[in-house]
Amino acid sequence: MAKCYLSALVLLVLASHGLAKDNGKKPEVKKVQTLSRGWGDSLEWVQTYEEGLFKSKNSNKPLMVINHRDDCPHSQALKKAFAEHKGIQKLAEKFILLNIVHDPTDKNLFLDGLYVPKINFVDPSMVVRADIPGKYSNHRYTYEPTDCDLLFENMKKALKLLKTEL
Repeated sequence: MAKCYLSALVLLVLASHGLAKDNGKKPEVKKVQTLSRGWGDSLEWVQTYEEGLFKSKNSNKPLMVINHRDDCPHSQALKKAFAEHKGIQKLAEKFILLNIVHDPTDKNLFLDGLYVPKINFVDPSMVVRADIPGKYSNHRYTYEPTDCDLLFENMKKALKLLKTEL
């Protein structure tokens, strides 16, 4: 008889434990976007420059190339500001996006040197837009976290030039 009570008690504990776990909500599955590297997890990113050029040409969208380093405090600060700027995140949906943590292979992206962070725009005809710089004369394509509004305007400019020139 004691075994029967013990079995019933164990069964009751297991059943109540199972009911406590199932509160009717399904666990939220978060889509992991490793290619974003924190620059905008809800955005679609390409893996390579070549893939970006291909998608840019086929979709008639400009390519935005963000060159940065994981161990660079300036890159990390810009990444945080970029990811938090709602206007940039929304407008970025109209671009093919690539962020790279190594020096670019295309010499056309060197422009005024190799430094990070650096943001370049490439139009669908595969022309690197040297005419869309940031505000600094020594590193023309770099942006600081406080320059996000300028970057936002430059993104709009890249889209506007796309429509008027192509």
